[in-house]
Amino acid sequence: MRHAAPGLGLLLGALLGGPALAADPADVPTVHGLALYGDPALPADFTHLPHADPDAPVGGSLVRSAIGSFDSTNPFIIRGTPATGLTEIYDTLLTQNPDEPFSMYGLLAEGVRLDPDRQWIEFDLNPEARFHDGEPVTAEDVIFSFETLTEQGQPFYAAYYADVVDIRAVDEDTVHVDLADSESRELPLILGQLPILPAHYWEGRDFEATTRDALLGSGPYRIATVDPGRRIAYERVADYWGKDLPVNRGRHNIERLVYDYYRDQTVALEAFKAGNLDMRIESSARNWATAYDFPALDAGFVRRLEVPDGQPAGMQAYVMNLRREKFQDVRVREALNLAFDFEWLNRNLFYGAYERTRSYFANSEMAAEGMPSEAELALLEPYRQSLPEEVFASPLPIEHPDELRPRLARALELLKAAGYGVRDGVMTHLDNGAPLRLEVLLFDTQFERVVQPLLQNLAKIGVQGDIRIVDVNQYLNRLRSFDFDMIVGSFPQSANPGNEQRDFWTSEYADVPQSRNLIGLSEPVIDDLVEDLIAADSREALDTAARALDRVLRWGFYVIPQWHLGHTRIALWDKFGWQEPFPEYNLDLHAWWVDPARDDEIETRQRNR
Repeated sequence: MRHAAPGLGLLLGALLGGPALAADPADVPTVHGLALYGDPALPADFTHLPHADPDAPVGGSLVRSAIGSFDSTNPFIIRGTPATGLTEIYDTLLTQNPDEPFSMYGLLAEGVRLDPDRQWIEFDLNPEARFHDGEPVTAEDVIFSFETLTEQGQPFYAAYYADVVDIRAVDEDTVHVDLADSESRELPLILGQLPILPAHYWEGRDFEATTRDALLGSGPYRIATVDPGRRIAYERVADYWGKDLPVNRGRHNIERLVYDYYRDQTVALEAFKAGNLDMRIESSARNWATAYDFPALDAGFVRRLEVPDGQPAGMQAYVMNLRREKFQDVRVREALNLAFDFEWLNRNLFYGAYERTRSYFANSEMAAEGMPSEAELALLEPYRQSLPEEVFASPLPIEHPDELRPRLARALELLKAAGYGVRDGVMTHLDNGAPLRLEVLLFDTQFERVVQPLLQNLAKIGVQGDIRIVDVNQYLNRLRSFDFDMIVGSFPQSANPGNEQRDFWTSEYADVPQSRNLIGLSEPVIDDLVEDLIAADSREALDTAARALDRVLRWGFYVIPQWHLGHTRIALWDKFGWQEPFPEYNLDLHAWWVDPARDDEIETRQRNR
């Protein structure tokens, strides 16, 4: 393959005292994978991922539930409600090993060259790579995918790949990407996560319009049937071009993947117990403790697993919308936090199953604790005038009274300081007479019983609250336009957070429809701390930057943190096989298979019931 010469801009930059001249691609070795720090754990001649069984049987089906409805098979755009599982039909340039913190190995790209100074990256496409219609995957498809997703796709893509300066084809099978001098260490790896779309398929089609077509991809599955709002099914591609790649051998064994849609989780649970669903990832502690006592489990046809989760817990919380004036005073936000009684919920509703979430990076070394370290202070000190004094002077976790009564008393003090008082039993702003009222927007009735205790506690101090339950399509539309007071939202985290943090927290995405900046944060300090995190050039620097960001977010009281679990709860009809131990960092259901004999036994039981 031929290689492009360094760009003129980089050369001029070096001559004028800018960044050092990038290495010539011809002088950079081609490798089989990349790791965020150091080298990938698997050698160039690995034959399969350690948790995959290359001799696993192929066949069977996996039927799971989805909640709500869908009206689109395009998961990349703002419009419409996409069906579950659509990423199954698309390959990416590289793919992750779930047994490593963050390492990527060749998929569509069989080789990678990365400039030692991370100013560019090149991908050599596998010449055997094909879309499902037999057309080859080319460099032009990669360029089309990048430009289409960042210009017409969800805001996430523009945020994720913001530091790409240029992308071009070196030849039909080679893509060269120039990177900004942003010191984003993870950018070369997350470029490997880019889903590749067929340019020839989309020619003459409106990418931004919703569709129910069986879209074309190059992945291990294709769309088999679409029943809008009810069911979507995927079938294994028998002649899948990449089935014998090391990253795929022993994976994608199940012949048919099906998602049936249900109105809510209660109905879906009953469908599982009736044998209409094969697997259920259980999110309710009450259900896990009480709802699985039924004959099939007692007879050994159903199993329950608790798979350890090696990723940070992230943040699940009641999210306050700062675009609403009533939430813009930090004292009001702290007062609302004080009304949340986790211990009561955990004791009375959750069977003691959960841990209270305090950090945006809970269950990891990135969670801030105690007083800021010297390294954290080096990042925070330039912003001392813009940050609350508590960031520098008070330890984490934030100390609040344990008992509810003194917590509510403290909340009243904060609201009074914010200009509120109780009039005729209603918390009212004393200047404008507006009552402090909030609405919690939900789409799942399962959460109603969890929200009610918070609203009851707020009512004790005169704060009015309601629950509004809407269907999933209306819910998504309201999220896109940030039309809510408060929602139950989440900010998931990986062991190596990076560019996606811009979409979560930064000013650029505060008012972009369908961005993940649900809070509406627009704070220059937070913007800069996010860039510090992205630029971290070592594990130590990444942990420090994450702790500094975590500390500032927590003292802002932007959300009411909820709870987390250190494992994934899975209930399944016992027809599946897998290799143990499970991968350390992510659950990989693609490495599971259906045991034919056990599948027949369960089907016979179902017929004879």
